[in-house]
Amino acid sequence: MAILSQYRDLRSADLDDAVLAAAGDARAFERLYQRHVPRVHSLARRMIGTEMADEVTQDVFVRAWEKLGGFRAEAAFGTWLHRVAINVILGRRKKLGIRRERFVQDEKALGQMSSNPRGAETAIDFEAAMEMLPDGAQQVFVLHDVEGYKHGEIAEMMGITPGTSKSQLHRARMILRDHLDR
Repeated sequence: MAILSQYRDLRSADLDDAVLAAAGDARAFERLYQRHVPRVHSLARRMIGTEMADEVTQDVFVRAWEKLGGFRAEAAFGTWLHRVAINVILGRRKKLGIRRERFVQDEKALGQMSSNPRGAETAIDFEAAMEMLPDGAQQVFVLHDVEGYKHGEIAEMMGITPGTSKSQLHRARMILRDHLDR
């Protein structure tokens, strides 16, 4: 019950701050930023890479500030912001000309990843393994398995078919499984 109450409080605080920020209150927007920047940065890091995550995260919040007047509270602010983030990240990938590779030969993808020695004291760096996935497979994996989107939604966001999304996800899982089994 306490978690549900906290969620309601957070959603209410987000709504209040979104209304104030849309009216020009920079402090209200700062509170929204502080509450949501970890999730947006994590998403950016996973989808476009560590080296660009800070810049893209800032771009997401600039876009959110510009579009805040269009927030209608039909969904939670965090859900709306997440969608803004996805659009900014995919737009940046397109602008940079980052290709969505359909498939990669096992040897190429696995050759890019270093082998992890086995042992109780060795932690598997799953984030690093995800970054080594081919771009298309990485994007679908993050959107589906990490963020919870359905294949139809992913297909629409990325401009691919649902079948391609499914095969990209399968490919990503197989590459990660092969790497983690080493």
